[in-house]
Order: sequence, then structure tokens, then C-alpha cells
Amino acid sequence: MPVKPPIQLSIVMPCYNEEAVLPETIRRVSAVLEGLRAAGKIDERSRMVLVDDGSRDRTWALIDAACRSNPWVSGIKLARNHGHQNALLAGLFTAAGDAVISLDADLQDDVNAIGEMVDRFIEGADVVYGVRRRRDLDSLFKRSTARGFYRVMNALGVKLVSDHADYRLLSRRALDHLRDFREVNLFLRGIVPMLGFSSACVYYDRADRHAGESKYPLRKMISFALNGLTSFSNFPLRMITALGFVVFVFALAASAWILYVALFTGRAVPGWASTALPMYLLGGVQLLCLGVMGEYIGRIYSEVKARPRYIIETVVDPPPAERHRVEGAGSPLR
Repeated sequence: MPVKPPIQLSIVMPCYNEEAVLPETIRRVSAVLEGLRAAGKIDERSRMVLVDDGSRDRTWALIDAACRSNPWVSGIKLARNHGHQNALLAGLFTAAGDAVISLDADLQDDVNAIGEMVDRFIEGADVVYGVRRRRDLDSLFKRSTARGFYRVMNALGVKLVSDHADYRLLSRRALDHLRDFREVNLFLRGIVPMLGFSSACVYYDRADRHAGESKYPLRKMISFALNGLTSFSNFPLRMITALGFVVFVFALAASAWILYVALFTGRAVPGWASTALPMYLLGGVQLLCLGVMGEYIGRIYSEVKARPRYIIETVVDPPPAERHRVEGAGSPLR
């Protein structure tokens, strides 16, 4: 159902050691919000919500200063580093508004796509996905592994939007239902499509980082992919069952052959192959199976503890006097 503008919009940006890029991020997103306000699409209550995820540099100092000088900025400081997905969730569940957009603070995602996302929401979409047009800036390894991951997940029945990360718009209705998902092992790219509300896609070109370093090295990307796989599919466990059955059949066949050679022929020569090969084969299969089951048991352990996914230490909003004007504008926001 179409929404009548102006709307209250929040833009949530998790930040971890982003002091190098944060001033430019605030400047660009502020310009986008000012443009949307001038066009009558958003109202004066709209904000960007910067979530400091336990940064060790001056990220929070910059956020705090921006909150006191920029009417578009609010800040949330988490008590410690909780991880990108939990920091994102803290911002989504704390931010007010008719719609909330999640965006990384590194300026790789084109902030100019925000306006089109708002248009799709006004037209009636509850979820708007920001989707990359191409991946030509990625290395061959990253591009091939990313595409392989999407293919595997889709083959397992997990609905993912290809080339979409965490750049998306969620309506208030979608956010309210997102709260019902209580899992600790978060994989929002898989959870959001499960909401089932009307959706749309906005396509954009992804840029290089404006400044700073990537917060997702190979180790974290592998962990993130494993979390997505084990959070949404029992397929690896079923593969263990199938593998066990295949090994069992081969073991029966090998046992029958060994008994036949020992009892009915004179070719039975004691040797290392008949001992070592089954030992190594079965030992390797057992260790593999234990490792996969351990991944699931570890996640069950995290879920049953039901610890809080994030702890908010401080929330900072613009001073009341700043909330009704835009810096550099001569008229109040009404």
C-alpha cells in the first residue's frame, strides 16, 4: 500500500574504527537527507544513526561531536564490540521512523541510492534491497567465492538476493516482525527475505573504500559464510548421514571380499594396506563428521544461553535547539 510523504526516515550505520572515513560519510549522508527533505519526501525528525561497535580509535568522539553540531546525526555507543550484525541490529531496533535504511559507513555503497529506496517505499514496498550492478572491483577470488556461496545457498533452498549485502530499507512493519527472530547466530541476509513482505530492488555501483581498511578479512568472511550455511540449512547433517551410509556399504563389501579371500583362496597375504587403509579412511570420515556436528552443537550452545545480542552504553541525540534547523539553511525544518 503506498505511503503518503513526508516520512520519518532513519539511516543506521554500524561503525568500527572508522575515524578516517566518518567525517566524509556524515557530510555525504547529510547532503542526501537535506535533498530528500527539500523534496518533501522526509520530515525533520529523520536521522542518521551511527552505532559505535566498540571502536578503539576516535570513532565515538567524532560521533559525539557530530551529534552536538549536526541536526541529522544521532549516536549509539555499544558497551563493547558485538560484531557487525549485532551492531546493525542494535541500530535497527533503536532507531525511530516509518522506514529504516541500513548502510555501511565505509562509503562503498552509493548513498545516492537512498533516494530511490525511499521512492520504492513510498510506492508500497516494505523491503527494498540495494543490489550491486557488477562486481568488477572485487578480486577474482572474492568474486568467484561470493557467486559460489550464493549458488550453494540457493541450491539448499535459502532465499538470498544475489549481490546484496546489508544495504536495505525496512518498513516499520517489517522491523516489528524482525524482532520475533530471536537467534543469536545472526545472518540478516537470510532472515529478511523470510519476512515475506512486498519487496523491490534498487541497483547501484559499488565503489572502493573512501578511506580506512576493510573490516572483513578472509577469516571473517569464511566465518560469516559458515554461519549463514549452518543457520539456515540442515543439509550438511544430511550429507553426513549419506556419507556414513556410503562408507557403511563399502565397508560391508570390503569385509565380504576379505572373508572370501581368506577362506576360499590362498592369496591372503598379511600387509599394511588391509589395516592402514580402512583405519585412515574411517578415521578421516569420523573426524569430518564430528567437525560438522560440532559446528551445529556450538551454535545450539550459543542459542540456549540466550545472552543479550548487544548492550547499549550511551545514546546521544542532537540538542533540542538543533533539531529544527539544517546547518547552512536559513529556514527551520517544518
